[in-house]
Amino acid sequence: MEKDNKIALFEERQIRKVWHKNMWHFSVVDVVSVLTDSTIPRRYWSDLKKQLKDEGSEVYEKIVQLKMVAPDGKLRETDSANTEDLLRIIQSIPSPKAEPFKLWLAKVGYERIEEINNPELAMDRMKQIYEQKGYSKSWIEQRERGIITRHLLTDEWKTRGAKEGLEYAILTNEIYKEGFGLNAKQYKEHKQIGEHNNLRDSMTNIELALTNLGEASAVEIHNENKTQGFNNLKKDMKLAGEVTKVARKKLESNVKKSVVSKTNYKALTGEEAVEIEENKDV
Repeated sequence: MEKDNKIALFEERQIRKVWHKNMWHFSVVDVVSVLTDSTIPRRYWSDLKKQLKDEGSEVYEKIVQLKMVAPDGKLRETDSANTEDLLRIIQSIPSPKAEPFKLWLAKVGYERIEEINNPELAMDRMKQIYEQKGYSKSWIEQRERGIITRHLLTDEWKTRGAKEGLEYAILTNEIYKEGFGLNAKQYKEHKQIGEHNNLRDSMTNIELALTNLGEASAVEIHNENKTQGFNNLKKDMKLAGEVTKVARKKLESNVKKSVVSKTNYKALTGEEAVEIEENKDV
């Protein structure tokens, strides 16, 4: 099963979604929050779910628990529904926002189908989002290269026995710890960004390039060693992190300063860019 955790936006409100069994599944609580403006959406949904169960609605039986990124940055199971079942849930919610939300759901689903048929569209949309946030073209290009390398690396992990979620996070941490001297949590604290924020979206071009170097090196090391199993992969990642460390130290000795930025605002084009917002891509 392929999982693809994302944050979508409907009228500037966040809707968590995950790609599961070849279709989008959305967080029902997030949708309830948007459509009802309830201050306690979980209670609203709990009451509605009980009502659906009492009515014998088959939608109740189709609700699935899927892991999505919670406000604390951790993956937690939450009630989720695909587009068809979500539309049926929406019919039980009296809300003037229902119709535009239905149109939004259709658009999200259509775009995903387009992206499956033509992956370049997904990259183009990603670029547009970053441009709207104020990132420079050079930074976006660096980020794009990093995403490609990241996917190559996680493909290697998957075939070599690592499990998605915690083990992927531990392996990634080896790059940060060895390469930058900070684990992911410390790195975010260093940059003064929330734990739920994407670290790489607040990196400079240089930090992204060094991270990319480490992950590209890891792919080569895995292939050379024919590595299998989480513990051995972790050893490889430490070696890849050392590659990043050597390159970073060499650069810092020439520029006479640390290249590990402390800020989550990036002057990516020589001017201060907009504040970085949450984006749950890799």
